[in-house]
Amino acid sequence: MFQKILIANRGEIAVRIIRACREMEILTVAVYSEPDRNSLHVKMADESVCIGSAAAGDSYLNMDRILNAALITHAQAIHPGFGFLSENDEFAEKCRALGIVFIGPSAELIRNMGNKSQAKETMRRAGIPVIEGSKDPLFDGEEALEQARKIGFPVMIKAAFGGGGKGMRISYSEEEFSALFALAQQEAVRSFGDSTMYLEKYIQDPRHVEVQIVGDSFHNVICLGERDCSVQRRHQKMIEESPCTALTEEVRTQLLQTAIQAAKAVGYESVGTIEFLYDKSGQFYFMEMNTRIQVEHPVTESVTGMDLIREQIRVAFGLPLSKTQEEIEFHGHSIECRINAEDPAKNFVPSPGRISYLHVPGGKGIRIDTAMESGSEILPYYDSMIIKVIVHEENRKLAIRKMQCALRELEIEGVETNKAFLEEILKESDFCEGKITTGYLEEHFEI
Repeated sequence: MFQKILIANRGEIAVRIIRACREMEILTVAVYSEPDRNSLHVKMADESVCIGSAAAGDSYLNMDRILNAALITHAQAIHPGFGFLSENDEFAEKCRALGIVFIGPSAELIRNMGNKSQAKETMRRAGIPVIEGSKDPLFDGEEALEQARKIGFPVMIKAAFGGGGKGMRISYSEEEFSALFALAQQEAVRSFGDSTMYLEKYIQDPRHVEVQIVGDSFHNVICLGERDCSVQRRHQKMIEESPCTALTEEVRTQLLQTAIQAAKAVGYESVGTIEFLYDKSGQFYFMEMNTRIQVEHPVTESVTGMDLIREQIRVAFGLPLSKTQEEIEFHGHSIECRINAEDPAKNFVPSPGRISYLHVPGGKGIRIDTAMESGSEILPYYDSMIIKVIVHEENRKLAIRKMQCALRELEIEGVETNKAFLEEILKESDFCEGKITTGYLEEHFEI
């Protein structure tokens, strides 16, 4: 096994990876920006290296500084976590050139699946149902409008190399299309440094259902079930759960088999997620593949008992999967809530600052993933997530009740948070009855 791994990330995912490495008796190296000097992931790691100033471009997105840190500390592998460089094929390529293992899929696979239009074409050829969309990269607004007319409105405008809800707009008519395309493209350039766009038919009020897969270098692929990520605001997920209660057993079996088929079609190695839209008629469509660990991976770990980070590290080292598909068992229901430093009363504006007091809930079936403690500072330069609360129970009704109790016990002082807003969702009747779609929040709350 690896003797030392560098974590090219910060916050709760860096802490999560360090914990997994400790259990595997692997030494860890943390990298950090100057304002992150006293962060929990730095304190927990066996070694740490400062890689630059606050701006992500000078630190967590600076490939050369991260690679130099790996070389001087003699790290054999780099775990990118999620966000930052986790889906950057150039970074994966640079790791390979230096003889450092990138804990994730190959640079070629990241590149092929990162291009959303190309990924959809690959899936179409493999017989996977996909949403109708543009087949070639789009850069020009007029050309994009012609494609939109062929697809038919409404259409979803998307950054080809994007994620996390950035570079996305819905256009319902020709009249508004050009302005929305320009806005989405500008956001794509700011967020990802790339102006390539693509279009797809917009499916109204679907469920956002994603499937967790893991593949190894021996051509084995296992599926660890699905997650319902429909509760989202502006394409940013807020509550995730597993399993998706809207699926019949017949549809679930078909969906999971399709995900395995998709992973095998591209020779997938590592942990990854295949995302689908599930419409009101009971049809599901491939949307995209995320070639990294997901923020919401704990709900899958809760219902399967598998450690996804550990499995990801094992596969990267060249070991076979620790379980076969027949050995995977699913138990109960799990829900995750993302607690962010933001003010719902002011259009969810970020609320950076120092956490003066933090008390986290505990008890059977409650898991807390965070890098925060009393005195920690929410920095304005990065993601505003404070904590992830994950619960596991026998069924969805009990899981909702447990989450309500956990959030009631959670106390955060010093910054504004979305905790009260999440509590409102958890007691709303349609949510409790499972009547949720990607448009749920807009329909039920003034946001």
